[in-house]
Amino acid sequence: MPQLEVDGAALTYDDEGPRDGDGVPLVFIHGWTANRHRWDHQMAHFAKKRRVIRLDLRGHGESSGAGVPTVAELAIDVLALLDHLEVERAVLVGHSMGGMIAQTITLDHPERVERLVLVDSIARMTYSRGRGLLMAASTLVPYKLFVATNIRRAFAPGYPREEVRACIKASAATPREVVMTLYGAMRAFDVLDRVGEIRVPTLLIHGYHDIQLPVQQMLRMAKAYPDAEVRIIDAGHELPVEKPAELTTALDRFLVAARG
Repeated sequence: MPQLEVDGAALTYDDEGPRDGDGVPLVFIHGWTANRHRWDHQMAHFAKKRRVIRLDLRGHGESSGAGVPTVAELAIDVLALLDHLEVERAVLVGHSMGGMIAQTITLDHPERVERLVLVDSIARMTYSRGRGLLMAASTLVPYKLFVATNIRRAFAPGYPREEVRACIKASAATPREVVMTLYGAMRAFDVLDRVGEIRVPTLLIHGYHDIQLPVQQMLRMAKAYPDAEVRIIDAGHELPVEKPAELTTALDRFLVAARG
């Protein structure tokens, strides 16, 4: 897989699909402890007809690099990749922490974003009591147990155990230093008072059973967006894994509306 060296990290990425396809490129940004394969379903679908880019964020998946203290620094990595690939304008699709990165890019570089899609993401980080207790206990329990507990909470009740275990295994491969440093970055993330500045069409799509970033928090954010479409799907926080086909369909409709 191709890699790009950015500030001490080797970022692994995929760049597929026709350069002269439908519309500007799609850029998929995964969430905390995840990797670019969260977007396998969307990659396979959209790369048939347009350029699609995804990456492993620093320290995740097949990318190297240490954690960074702010979401803005992760946004710089994504912009560096887009510059390297000569992508001037794109549709950004971000899941969870990836949505925070996408909002940061849209606010700081609006000329680079045609449309914005936030999947199970919010503009101001607020944890439930249960999530706060889990994070507080993170230094007291084995790292793999912490990751397993955190990932299990991310899925809606009844999701197949073997698929949850696969996500736990992938997330546990993310170094502890990266995970905990980026936890601090997310804790400090707050653009809720600025999202009214975002003028591009936006899709806010969220799992109804999300207890990591509850849907009520997303709806609070939605009120501040001047041009947002809201979709609620019967899933937990890991919407790209739990309901990949439904997510792809929602994205397809949103993008078709852009051409309409």
